[in-house]
Amino acid sequence: MNKKRSLQKNIVTLTLLLILIGGGLLPAMPASAANGSVSLFTKYAGVAVTPGELVNYNVDIINNSNSIQQVSLQITEQPEGWEANLTSGGWSISKLSIKPRDEENFNLQIEVPLQVEKGNYSFAIRATDSSGGTSVLPIAIEVTEHGTFKTELDVDQPSMQGDAESTFNYRLTLRNRTAEEQLYALSSAASRGWDVTFEVSAKKVTSVKVEANSTQDVSVAITPPAEIEAGTYVIPVKAQAGTSAAEAELEVNITGTYKMELTTPTGRLSTDIIAGREKMVELELYNTGSAELNDIKLSQTAPVDWEVRFEPESIGSLLPGESTTMNAYIKTSDKAIAGDYVVNIKAQAPEASSNADFRIMVKTSALWGWVGVIIIVLVAAGIYYLFQRYGRQ
Repeated sequence: MNKKRSLQKNIVTLTLLLILIGGGLLPAMPASAANGSVSLFTKYAGVAVTPGELVNYNVDIINNSNSIQQVSLQITEQPEGWEANLTSGGWSISKLSIKPRDEENFNLQIEVPLQVEKGNYSFAIRATDSSGGTSVLPIAIEVTEHGTFKTELDVDQPSMQGDAESTFNYRLTLRNRTAEEQLYALSSAASRGWDVTFEVSAKKVTSVKVEANSTQDVSVAITPPAEIEAGTYVIPVKAQAGTSAAEAELEVNITGTYKMELTTPTGRLSTDIIAGREKMVELELYNTGSAELNDIKLSQTAPVDWEVRFEPESIGSLLPGESTTMNAYIKTSDKAIAGDYVVNIKAQAPEASSNADFRIMVKTSALWGWVGVIIIVLVAAGIYYLFQRYGRQ
């Protein structure tokens, strides 16, 4: 009995030993058969995009085995209506060959539709190795805004302010959200008298081409009519290509016109002055615009050695339609000879100015005229005396 138990024990021990030895000698099942020999990797597993954008993912495929792997690639998940493609070296691919313990890379190109809802979308790439093992790479894409299949016209600064003599410059962004290149006609619905011009790349245009899902900057220059009242005016502009069109409204806030006129109460711009003397000339300044004028200063340009001063020297403000008087004191040079001279007087505010040329006739003093007469009389008397005295001899 003991021998029988000992034999059974030896048989069990031998069996266990053979199992252990056999387990060590038999080759293990390749990892690829269970888990796959390749892995997929990308840095950016989730990105945020806008409608119409082209996304280009760079994906690495890693061979973890000691043998060459023929790897099949397939996009197994993508939203309906989206375009996606696997590329490498400029080619569309469906299979790659990878050396042992090496890696290759390929691109997943995704074209976001123009007409798409805002939200999150999922993609998945599956790599199948030579043994049938697989690796799946999920990718998440967030669309940050609602997509449209239309034309858009945006304005950086839709409202501007200035006087009636200003030119108002706006910058528009024309966006073609269609799938084809469009030729847009540019137009405005401004009232008569307004001048509206469009420029692209510093050239005046009436139309512009915009590629599919692209933008084009357009400059708009608006000049109001010469005699326009202060107020706010809306200028509609439009870009149209067939049935696709977009409009924008440009607001012009006219503060008024800045104009002035410098003259005299009588309108006469000439006078006469005796050489070396000073004479007062009364001036009249009119605000002929529709906006208030402020900080008006007077200046002059006169012949050499002449003196010109003003009372007052400046005017704080002048309301539209009003006028004010000033005095200019003009003194000629003592050496001025008789003749005509010009004195330019200028009234200037930060917004407007006016010039007036005064013709000054310089006369010599009457005293010198009498001196001349006396000299002539004395000379004549001297001649007469000499004639009377020596003529008889």
